Amino acid sequence: MNQKENIQGQSRRTFIGRSVAALAAATFLPSAFSCAGSAEQAPLPTSSTPAAGQVCSKFGGVQIGAITYSFRGLPGGLDNIIKYCQEANLSSIELMGSDLEASLGAPENPTMKIFAQIRAAQPAPKPGEKPAPRMQMPKFTPEQQAEIDKYNEDIKAWRLSLDMSKVEAARQKLADAGISVHIVKMEPSRMKSDEELDYAFKVAKAMGAGAVTDEINLETAKRAAPFAEKHGVKLAFHNHMQYAEEGFSCDPILAVSPAIMLNFDAGHFFGSTGIHPNEMIKKYHDRIYSIHLKDKTGPKTGDTPNTNQVWGQGEMPIADVLHLVQQEKWPIYCDIELEYEIKPWSNSVKEVGTCVKYARQILM
Repeated sequence: MNQKENIQGQSRRTFIGRSVAALAAATFLPSAFSCAGSAEQAPLPTSSTPAAGQVCSKFGGVQIGAITYSFRGLPGGLDNIIKYCQEANLSSIELMGSDLEASLGAPENPTMKIFAQIRAAQPAPKPGEKPAPRMQMPKFTPEQQAEIDKYNEDIKAWRLSLDMSKVEAARQKLADAGISVHIVKMEPSRMKSDEELDYAFKVAKAMGAGAVTDEINLETAKRAAPFAEKHGVKLAFHNHMQYAEEGFSCDPILAVSPAIMLNFDAGHFFGSTGIHPNEMIKKYHDRIYSIHLKDKTGPKTGDTPNTNQVWGQGEMPIADVLHLVQQEKWPIYCDIELEYEIKPWSNSVKEVGTCVKYARQILM
């Protein structure tokens, strides 16, 4: 059994130990593994080619990236995101729209603060009692709703007055660090007006991104497709458990427009259906803009079905997915979405970095 075949079953300790020497040697690898774009890989959405010594997470022709949601809970802002990417060796990202807008001076969204207030008001579980289920959308007090309504008005006014040169400057700041943005998660479904929809795709284009993402939804596809077509930016739909729902198909959504693509979450797909994600990837490879990678158990796994796992400790065939994209030379971005529990002695930046190394060892 060779190294590529064995990696999916390696223990975390064995993998990290073996990868240290290989990563040190990687500094001297030839340009075949360069971060520069090629005919075999969708070119990075920036004209900048990382200089020597900058981060590079393109391995064996496959661009590995991460959604910046993976760094949730850490201080935000572009300066911090650059720092996290450099520490984790990431040269391409799916940038959360909230991260970008906050860096550009957007009004603060009060929703998380309100959720925290509601959560704090809930009684703590008694000893031996299970924690309450994850909070669903709560009923807001009139004061809280008024605060949210005011924010919606303020953010719309801010968005429509934003100078796009500020967005271009943010793109350049990342590019100077060797980091490109291939997706901006602007979530058009949350935008109430056509003016804001137009803004979402305009911002993504100014950032050099090829796509905007949102949760898969036919209504959003119909509403936002004309703006995607107008700006030449794809609308790539992300999935959670939808493919496990009886009768669900992405075909009617993709049929809306050639500008509609998939931000295919292979982990959620496998965890909820038990189907090998390569079946979907082979069928829809020309409509998949990017793939979210995570390790999970399957839907029939004992007491922990469909549960996030440390990479290499679950059942999601990460290696199979990466090998398929590599072998077929499909221009599909493969992005880490860190969702497993982080131990107290680690942090999300270290864990994302370990996932980058894991993917690299599969591909090289």
